[in-house]
Amino acid sequence: MDNQENRHQRRIRYKGTHPRSYKEKYKELQPEKYPETVDHVIQKGSTPVGMHISICVNEILEFLQIRPGQTGLDVTLGYGGHTQEMLKCLQGEGHMYALDVDAVESARTRRRLADLGYGEEILTIRHLNFADIDQVASEAGSFDFVLADLGVSSMQIDNPDRGFSYKQEGPLDLRLDSQRGISAAERLKKISREELRGMLIENADEPYAEEISRAVISARKKGADISTTTQLRQIIENALGTVKADDRKEAIKKSCQRTFQALRIDVNSEYEVLYEFLEKLPDALAKGGRVAILTFHSGEDRIVKKSFRQLQREGVYSEVADEVIRPSAEECLRNPRARSTKMRWAIRA
Repeated sequence: MDNQENRHQRRIRYKGTHPRSYKEKYKELQPEKYPETVDHVIQKGSTPVGMHISICVNEILEFLQIRPGQTGLDVTLGYGGHTQEMLKCLQGEGHMYALDVDAVESARTRRRLADLGYGEEILTIRHLNFADIDQVASEAGSFDFVLADLGVSSMQIDNPDRGFSYKQEGPLDLRLDSQRGISAAERLKKISREELRGMLIENADEPYAEEISRAVISARKKGADISTTTQLRQIIENALGTVKADDRKEAIKKSCQRTFQALRIDVNSEYEVLYEFLEKLPDALAKGGRVAILTFHSGEDRIVKKSFRQLQREGVYSEVADEVIRPSAEECLRNPRARSTKMRWAIRA
């Protein structure tokens, strides 16, 4: 064997006392090997890179009322935290199904859960979009409980190679499944000013939609490259140059968050997928079956709320949530990424 392959690889060195970039945080990226470091990061109210802290776990389990022997479905597997807690409730009896469009992360989660003792005899994972819930139901039969967490996983946000965050340099991609569709960079190459403005308003309620869309198209016409996260961030900063100095930093931060959200929703067709999922959902639920959905912005919540209430009026659901359920103040303090979460539920008639 080539000696090059056996040569010891030294970890990446970083300046100062704490690692700053994603790849430098080698301890956080290996939580099983460095649990003390991971616990320390969580205690500070941060999410370790390469991990995702599940939100509203207690509220979800309280509503779903999972019993041993039931069949459940997590349509957004992610890091697997919710799935793991639901598997515990089954106590080795029944079966869990889980879906995820992210082939890279779902493979890692499969291995992680298998190492915890949740193998194929109790857990089936499919590389599918949750709009394909009917395909899984045709295989598994009706589900006693279903969970959908519509948020982007922290592992995806923190990895600069995925292009989900404006805070770090990376390709402007934003696709949940990098093998399908076009990237956000490709989308911006052809979009019109009017369409971009509408996207920013519809997908993110962006108050500076006109300024940002005008700046993006102007930069493109001048031959500017908009293929990385930081290049788009700079254009947004320039677009908000007329905002009062005292308010500019916070305005830029919020507009960057909303613009990246709007683009992510667009390139992944998230609203279309959600509509299709909600339409197919009742046929996948058993009589008395329960579904809980976590949303993270007003557009998603409006769609879920409207669907649940309309289907309740039609007699499809016997009960739906009158008000949204939010994570506790303690959870938000422990996990700041939980602050925008809203949970709605419904029970199949």
